[in-house]
Amino acid sequence: MGYRVEYKDVGLKDYKETWELQEKYFSVLVNRKTGERKGGTEAGSPLNGTLIFVEHPHVYTLGKSGSENNLLLDFIQLSAKDASFYRIDRGGDITYHGPGQIVGYPIFDLEAIGIGLKEYIHKLEDVIIRSIEPFGLKGERLDGGTGVWLEPYVKGRARKICAIGVRASRYITMHGFAFNVNTDLSYFGYINPCGFTDKGVTSLARETGTVQDIEKIKIIVREEMKEVFGLELIKQAD
Repeated sequence: MGYRVEYKDVGLKDYKETWELQEKYFSVLVNRKTGERKGGTEAGSPLNGTLIFVEHPHVYTLGKSGSENNLLLDFIQLSAKDASFYRIDRGGDITYHGPGQIVGYPIFDLEAIGIGLKEYIHKLEDVIIRSIEPFGLKGERLDGGTGVWLEPYVKGRARKICAIGVRASRYITMHGFAFNVNTDLSYFGYINPCGFTDKGVTSLARETGTVQDIEKIKIIVREEMKEVFGLELIKQAD
């Protein structure tokens, strides 16, 4: 039996609301784990993970080590673009979330799965690399930059299709990946994505020349999550 995970697709949801939802599941998992180790009332409780899929309204998020100089808009201009901004507690620099993008938030216990943080990020990259392969795209890694890239070492051609930024405490993870499917890429023009000034951003729709059925792409990504991480997915109770 694999690592048992509750799956929840929350559709289009405000970033702050989803952040609070993540925190709730994260705290439950940390508390269960702490209780088990102390032999308290949570001892022996199933340490299930949670996998959230979501699309966000236009929002920019900045990781704890990032620079606000990589946001090229002031707050008045943000409002004009119907976008919001949050400084958050994940790793990485600045990125954009918006409609047409599959954002995945795995709240997993890496200790229970039997992997470390570096391998976890590697596996998240594998999920997206495998998800885009059927579309004739070769996803790759870039030294010094997490996420999934196309032609990362071809001068003037390197472009990111999926950003990754995570937080981990007591081996429990939150935040995750942002996979550009039908994303309006013009919003990336207002930032230095992930701190890079010499590399581009792309989407599945741009690379294939076709607007994709995002619900079908979610199924592909979800199935690859199951395969790569050895998950047993169950329906999340409302």
